Amino acid sequence: MPQSSHASTLTDTQAALSRGGARRGFTLWLTGLSGAGKSTLAAAVADRLRAERGGVEVLDGDEVREHLTKGLTFSREDRDINVRRIAYVAKLLTRNGVGVITAAISPFRATRDEARREIGDGFIEVYVNAPLEECIRRDVKGLYEKALAGTIPSFTGVSDPYEPPAAPELELHTDRESLGESVERVLGLLRQRGLLPAGEVA
Repeated sequence: MPQSSHASTLTDTQAALSRGGARRGFTLWLTGLSGAGKSTLAAAVADRLRAERGGVEVLDGDEVREHLTKGLTFSREDRDINVRRIAYVAKLLTRNGVGVITAAISPFRATRDEARREIGDGFIEVYVNAPLEECIRRDVKGLYEKALAGTIPSFTGVSDPYEPPAAPELELHTDRESLGESVERVLGLLRQRGLLPAGEVA
């Protein structure tokens, strides 16, 4: 007897679920100084998640400023606008089951707390922590050198403040951990929260 279209649809749905088709969205909010390793970590975590989970998007601070918030300055007001726009996009993606990874300095604690409220339960703050001296050492673009010389105004960590998270879900010390170790700690947190099955992502 031929299978009904309804039964076929159920079978397809069950198959999709068994492949992980239905996922809870989340936002990994990576915050830290320029050069701390946020973009590198975001790309590495995204690669691991895409291999098994799918439905992953990276919102990188530099790319967002180029395409979504072009024209904003680095004043306190414009920095807050930038973070709020990232949070809004992340919220839309998260509620549709996407795993979002943001990589933006987002220097002010109050604005990150706004992002947490905007996104809701799926918000996971990850403090990518590296000492200023290490960030300066890694600075291939020479931005810190220019900031220290006074040619780049309002540079976070030099002439503008950075407010570390008071209670992040995860703190990574990228001056002491390898990239692989940091990635595993992020994935471990996702597993603990039920956002990634325990056996997933080898």
